[in-house]
Amino acid sequence: MFQARELPADLEAIREEHAPDAIVLDAASDFEMLPPAQAEDLGLLVDTLDPHTYPSEWLPEDAPALLSRYASSDFTIGMPGDASVAWTRQTDPPVVIIKPRVEGSPDDFVDFLIAEALVEVGLDVPEQFIGFFEDQYRDLDAAVELDPNSTYQIAAALYDAWLGLHTRDVFADWLDTRPRLGEAWQDAGERIEGRLADVPGAMARGETDFADATELACSSLKHALELPAPFTALDTEMYRDRGPDYAVTWAEKTFENR
Repeated sequence: MFQARELPADLEAIREEHAPDAIVLDAASDFEMLPPAQAEDLGLLVDTLDPHTYPSEWLPEDAPALLSRYASSDFTIGMPGDASVAWTRQTDPPVVIIKPRVEGSPDDFVDFLIAEALVEVGLDVPEQFIGFFEDQYRDLDAAVELDPNSTYQIAAALYDAWLGLHTRDVFADWLDTRPRLGEAWQDAGERIEGRLADVPGAMARGETDFADATELACSSLKHALELPAPFTALDTEMYRDRGPDYAVTWAEKTFENR
């Protein structure tokens, strides 16, 4: 199921700087949520497995089934909506997993995604948004006046935005220190810049719903792009510092004013 991936020199240097114990693996098959039987195959490659479990009280009664499964005692990795490179600290040492879906993407972009995952592993942050919001996920659910799947999508996006506030300065520094990866980061941002600028118009025309717009805007934060309203308020040091408290307040104010 998994095979060790050889890293180029600049990516190996990032691993040594940010997550020296991490193992980087290629997965044999694609996945959104890795089933327990396949996740447990990692036991052959790591020292220990320590599955995360979250209290059921953190989730609203109508939470998507896969979120409930992730929060349970089942050993799973990944969630729907995750990127093409997943990582987990439910193993010791932590692992970064590249999914087969990256095939056909430019090598430099794939290596940037791996580098991004290594930086996030080094931050020692939750690997999914439920570990970020904790019991405040219920508050977010109450604030977001949409269906459970949309709330899930917005929660994942808000966590992605918070991560981006912690990582984008590192990525920007790579333009000087790791130019191949820094340019891949910059190029990825340029590819979504036009779509981001059109978000207000697309929402007004009914071509983009609020959850999709939130996902695009929040993913843009790691590329240091200028966000349109109402997402501008997420590009702040206050959000970086206050995390879920700020995210819930932003959601409450945003939906009050819609």
